Amino acid sequence: MFELFGGDPWLSYILTFLKQGREGPDKNDGKHANEKKRQEVTNNRTGHVNEWIKDKLDGLRYEKAAAGDKRLAHAASIGRSRAFRDKEGMVLLEGRRLICDALAAGASPQKLFFSAVERLQELPLDKLQQAKLIKVKFEDMKTWSDLVTPQGVIAIFSKPDASHLAFPKDTILQSVPLFLICDRVRDPGNIGTILRCAAAAGCDRVLLTKGCVDAWEPKVLRAAMGAHFRLPVFSNLNWNDISKHLPLDITVHVADNRFTKDLESETIPTTTEKASCSEYIESDTEEESDDGLALPRAEQQVYHERWAQRSTALVIGGETHGLSLDALQLAEKTEGKILFVPMAAGVESLNSAMAASILLFEGRRQLLLDKGQRKARSKLYS
Repeated sequence: MFELFGGDPWLSYILTFLKQGREGPDKNDGKHANEKKRQEVTNNRTGHVNEWIKDKLDGLRYEKAAAGDKRLAHAASIGRSRAFRDKEGMVLLEGRRLICDALAAGASPQKLFFSAVERLQELPLDKLQQAKLIKVKFEDMKTWSDLVTPQGVIAIFSKPDASHLAFPKDTILQSVPLFLICDRVRDPGNIGTILRCAAAAGCDRVLLTKGCVDAWEPKVLRAAMGAHFRLPVFSNLNWNDISKHLPLDITVHVADNRFTKDLESETIPTTTEKASCSEYIESDTEEESDDGLALPRAEQQVYHERWAQRSTALVIGGETHGLSLDALQLAEKTEGKILFVPMAAGVESLNSAMAASILLFEGRRQLLLDKGQRKARSKLYS
């Protein structure tokens, strides 16, 4: 109507006045004008212009990001750089399922980018009250997403502290006293798969030493399929820190296939046979061992023999560097063993994720069997 009168505001006002039955201008006009002024806000730091939309979705307010908004690019940097994640104290989670898992565990969302209101409606909105919600174009989401087919939702969370997360009750009830230590495992896919397997096997927790790939790297998150929010994962630990996360009465075993026998012979080392680790270990420290210093020695044992009793820890080494001196020392100190998986002739080795899967589920089986036997003995003598 404004254009109909050649853009003359006075004629437009007269028409509105007559339409209202001489009641004067709408008393909410001033309010609407002020609201309109607030609709566009320029952020000098990022140079973006946003349109504030209120009460569009269960009372939550969100912004529409304009062209040139740099916040999504900043978020992508958090996902792609470990140094940036550490500096900001933030992590990037992409996809509805992973974000829902994080929210259910009590992680703290800071920003959430979504491409359509429908994507936002798929999330628990009551847990997003404190987060800044930003609607972006799907094309922009595709530009910065780490996925081949983006799901249209990316969130920035404060880096979760495993000791403060609330894990699913059924996971806690089905857990066993089995602890996993990853010793300088640097492949993201392997670490992610190991975390997923540890959650499935009901491990008590996972400890990652310094030298492991970052647990919050996007490839790790994709492979782990939400395992970060199903069991405690503690990262970037030195070996003194490792000991603080383990029970005092624990036995630590190490996995290594250097001593693997083929399936045909199935030759199992005797319990008196010892294996020196000097040929393949590397210390996490820069210091060389003094000449004549006795290196750790541990008994070898095939994986399906009894090794998991009460509190048990398993160390999985990386494929490039193998087990560290620190891991072998801890195994010797706690009277642990070197476990190996017999394989068919001609197969060079298992990767760390496959070895972890076999050993963790065998450990769970043994622990549950031990628990059942103790219960049976208790009933027998009660």
